[in-house]
Amino acid sequence: MSQIKNKEQYFINQFIKSKFIGDDGAVVGKYVYSMDAFFENVHFKTSWMSLEQIAQKAMLINISDAIVMNAKPKYALLSVAIPPHYGKKELDALASGFNKTAKKFNCEIIGGDTISNEKLDISVTIISTTKKPTLRTGTKRDDLVCYTGELGSVKRDLNLLLEGKQVSKKSKFIKPKLHPKFFYEIAPYINSAMDISDGLFFELERLSKANKVGFEFFTDIPAKVGCSGEEYEVLFTFDKKNINKINKIARKHNIELNVFAKTIKGDFECKCQNHHFKQKEEK
Repeated sequence: MSQIKNKEQYFINQFIKSKFIGDDGAVVGKYVYSMDAFFENVHFKTSWMSLEQIAQKAMLINISDAIVMNAKPKYALLSVAIPPHYGKKELDALASGFNKTAKKFNCEIIGGDTISNEKLDISVTIISTTKKPTLRTGTKRDDLVCYTGELGSVKRDLNLLLEGKQVSKKSKFIKPKLHPKFFYEIAPYINSAMDISDGLFFELERLSKANKVGFEFFTDIPAKVGCSGEEYEVLFTFDKKNINKINKIARKHNIELNVFAKTIKGDFECKCQNHHFKQKEEK
């Protein structure tokens, strides 16, 4: 059997003829459609998080896609595979997580589907509106490259969980921290963006391929930082002339910025092991 380095990208490429594929969401007119799956024993274990936390994170990681496209979530469709032993208590906990998070982002849950399954599997579709979407394409030569917040804690906490240890309820693995007000305000001053779902280095490879650019790094980034997935911080590029405006907005919203590279002629390949289609995380 032939080996495929990146099964996710290979499979996506089978549908690449659609002009809407290639970003965190599909832009159709003024709407942005995005969907992510959140499956038990792939993305989480029920021993790690409460059912309310699981539902909450399932919503947050989908809303993140809308935010980084400069779109505001309006509606959500839920697909939930429910284990047969779940009763009222479990269903109420799931519903609470979905409802609280949707309400926080002014997103109305308008339907979906439920089925019975041996494990808890969730898919969420978010329908958002935008006046001017921010895309992965748009990066220009000599753009500065930046990410928000700190990276690496999610990989550390995931490894602790896999070792049977506990992590703080404030861990970004449990509850990603999104920055909608900050992002909507910087959107006019940036050229491209995406959320860091699979790790900084994975997202840089995507940015490289989408824009045919490489990167000149200002500092070395260790693997424990660059390969840490599910961070849901924001990766974006911008013209250096806008750095003062962006820094001012970041200070206003108390957001840490890390300007770590500039775009150059070339390409970039991620050396991290793919997070997808893995049953066990390597230590």
